[in-house]
Parts: sequence; C-alpha cells; structure tokens
Amino acid sequence: MTTPANDHFETIAVHAGVQPDPATGAIMTPIYQTSTFVQTDINEHKGYDYSRAGNPTRSALEEALAALEGGRFGLSFSSGMAAIDTLLRLVKPGERVICGNDLYGGTFRLFDKVLSDYGIVFDYVDTADTNAVRAALAAGPARLVWLETPTNPTLRLTDIAAISETARAAGVWVAVDNTFASPALQRPLALGADFVVHSTTKYLGGHSDVVGGAIMMNDEDTYERLKFLQKSVGAVSGPMDCFLTLRGIKTLGIRMRAHCDNGLAVARFLEDHPAVERVIYPGLESHPQHELARRQMAGPGGMVSFQLRGGEAAARTVALRTRLFTLAESLGGVESLIELPAAMTHASVAGPEAAAAGFAVDPGLVRLSVGIEHPDDLVADLRQALAGV
Repeated sequence: MTTPANDHFETIAVHAGVQPDPATGAIMTPIYQTSTFVQTDINEHKGYDYSRAGNPTRSALEEALAALEGGRFGLSFSSGMAAIDTLLRLVKPGERVICGNDLYGGTFRLFDKVLSDYGIVFDYVDTADTNAVRAALAAGPARLVWLETPTNPTLRLTDIAAISETARAAGVWVAVDNTFASPALQRPLALGADFVVHSTTKYLGGHSDVVGGAIMMNDEDTYERLKFLQKSVGAVSGPMDCFLTLRGIKTLGIRMRAHCDNGLAVARFLEDHPAVERVIYPGLESHPQHELARRQMAGPGGMVSFQLRGGEAAARTVALRTRLFTLAESLGGVESLIELPAAMTHASVAGPEAAAAGFAVDPGLVRLSVGIEHPDDLVADLRQALAGV
C-alpha cells in the first residue's frame, strides 16, 4: 500500500508498508516464519531466496520505518546496537568520528571498547554546543558526526539543522540516534541528517516485548552498501520481531501524545517538590535548550531525569520505593520505568576512559521512562516514594 506523502503521521503509522496478503486478503502482514523460499529455476524466485537476505515481513517493516522518518530507504536489525555497528562499518580504519560526550552507555562501550580497536578514531565533544562541533569539524578530516538528541540520560539537545549544514559543507556524514524522540516527535532527515538510527525496542515497538534496531536514509548508494552489510554480517530482525514492531508502530502517534502529556505532568510535579534539586526535561522552561526543543521537536517526549538533594542514597531509596514505576532498564514502553543510569544502563561509562572522554553521569541521577498510565497515578506514586527523602 502506497501512503500519500501528505498524510498525517498517525495515518502513515497505520498504513505504511502494509499490503493485504495476496493469498488470503489478511489485513495484517503475515509472519513469514521461514528460513528459505522455493525457486522455480536456478536463481528464479518471487523476490526472496533466503531470510537473512530478505523476508516479506521484514520488507514491510523496513518500508514502514522509512515512511515514518520521511526517508526513501529503511533497514531493520536484530537490535539497536547491531544497527549502530553496521552503520559504523562505513567508517574505515584511521577515519575520525565526532560524537557526543553524553552517549548511551552501550554506544560508548561499542565505540571505546570495540570499534576503536579497529582503528576508528572517536572525538568526544559536547554536541549540545554547536560551536564545539563546528570546531571539531574544522580541526581536521572526519567521516561522520554521531548525534543523540535528546541524549541519554541527561536529555541534552543538538541543533540538527545547524550541525548538518556545517557537516555537509565539510563533506561529512551526520547520523542521529532518534530513539528518545521517535519519528512522531522529530525527523532528522528533514533537518539535513544523512542517517537516522533507532533502537526499535523502545518507542517504535512500544510494548517491551521485542528487541530490534533500524537505519533510515535517502541516499541510494549508501543504502545498497548498508543492505549488503546487513546481509553479509547477518544481524537481521526475525519475522516475529518484525511483526511485533509493525504492530507497535500503528499506535505510535497516539502513544507519543500520552507519553508527552504524562512526561510534562511528572516533570512539573518533580520541579515543585522540595526533595528534588534539579529536573531535566525539554518541555520545562527551565531546560537550557527549551526553545530548541520547541523548534526542533513536535513534543518534549516521555523521558524525564532528575537529581535529589539527598544524592545517591536518596536516589536509590526512591528507585526502590516506587510501585507503578518499575525498576528496570530500557524505555519507551507503555509502562513506566525508573532506573539509576550510573549503576545500570550507563555503568560502562564509568572509569578513566569515560572520564577522559568527558562523560560524567552523576550517581544520584534518576531516569524515568514515563508510560501511558493515568498521570495522577504516576504523580501519586512518585509522591509516596519521595515522602521523607
């Protein structure tokens, strides 16, 4: 089914990539749970020969992912980290990658502990500072600028359009990890980025029942190269995972509205609480890049970070007291989660290497993934968890 380009996001989310099954008329894309496909003659088939190379359920998801980001091409992977690793294979040994000093811990681990061993040079800067990125671009040749915006876990924003314009003039690619915002709130390709990456485990899947990753782009040559790498390396998403992600995507637009509304309600409550020292949320006027968030994003999202006046001990107490906010890693599901990044998702950014790169995750920082429960219940849960802290 071809979705008109002027359709609203919610319509695209429901219909993109979906075609009625030609054999039965089933409205949902079937789960083509097969490893191989029958050929009518040597190398003559109906478009698929082996599921690592391509699968109809995965093709439907890839088409939908591209449409959501306003791109021409999409590729689906077995995890967000597999997608990042595959994209970084476009960078050759000795080439430089400019990236933020506030990355997801798994991304930093991949860059610092794996890919740097193969000769890729990583230059960590504060990507919320446009001038710092421009200075890094001016300092010497680079192959790629890697951005998270908002960042994980301190929710710093990067001006995608400004960085993309400077990078393009220097002949440097820009890739944006858009996991925290989702395409419902932010479209990096439209702002000039060359690649968009997602952990589809998070908001795209949306129900904490699937692990996956994706890359979207417009350039056909890089798409063909990445598709070749996808097939050759083999970190592809299985048909059941693709089906679950497609199902989740259909409600992405309405879910993100609920995440944003609840995130703002929770952030405002926390900002007024006497036990809370600082709240980090792009939807609050107190956020240093609030105006950039209003300009670049369609909503502030469902991720809220905060610090307590009692430091790490108080943070641990609150994380163990909540009842609706479940203590768990990951994010973007319908249920609300709470975690301490320094001890959990970002444990890999501890140590001298991370410190040298400029990483500093406060051990008392609390990260919330605000779900779609009733906001009054979420606020009440945090109120009781904060009592006496």
